[in-house]
Amino acid sequence: MKKFQVWLAAILMAAGLGLVAPAPASASYCGLVWGSLEKSEAAMSPGKVTDVRTGQHYCFDRLVVDLNGPVEGYTARYVPTVAQDGSGFPVPLRGRAFLQITATAAAYDDGGNSTYNPADKNELTNVGGYQTFRQVAWAGSFEGYSTIGLGVRGRLPFRVFTLDGPGAGSRLVVDVAHYW
Repeated sequence: MKKFQVWLAAILMAAGLGLVAPAPASASYCGLVWGSLEKSEAAMSPGKVTDVRTGQHYCFDRLVVDLNGPVEGYTARYVPTVAQDGSGFPVPLRGRAFLQITATAAAYDDGGNSTYNPADKNELTNVGGYQTFRQVAWAGSFEGYSTIGLGVRGRLPFRVFTLDGPGAGSRLVVDVAHYW
């Protein structure tokens, strides 16, 4: 019994001195070093919104906004409530945190015809079973700005970037990490 107590004391002392300790916790998940503050580019986009889709990845969930031309401007930020474009009315979303994603691109052409008209504005895509996303909703398009509400399970790190293609189109991409 004495031998066991000596070993236990030695292990506890070594752990206290940092000689025996579990691997250090990483400051980022999957090597991701994103934050949760607003991300934006101020330019107006000549392209028009044509689709919204989502996907699951090992370290994050992804939202993609397709445009029929270049995407040059956007804002993505956590907000207490996502607001509808034009009216300012709240967009109800499932989740514990809400990202308001605004593309500086209309969802209608120069004649006022819709280039993106979702079948269900409250459920743009089915995110059931996603690790981070809880709901994707359309908040509208007004005066050249189109907004999407993204309900997530918590205020998690995210990144925003744009991709060219396919063809003359482009994509606005928002990735939200599964963990900190």
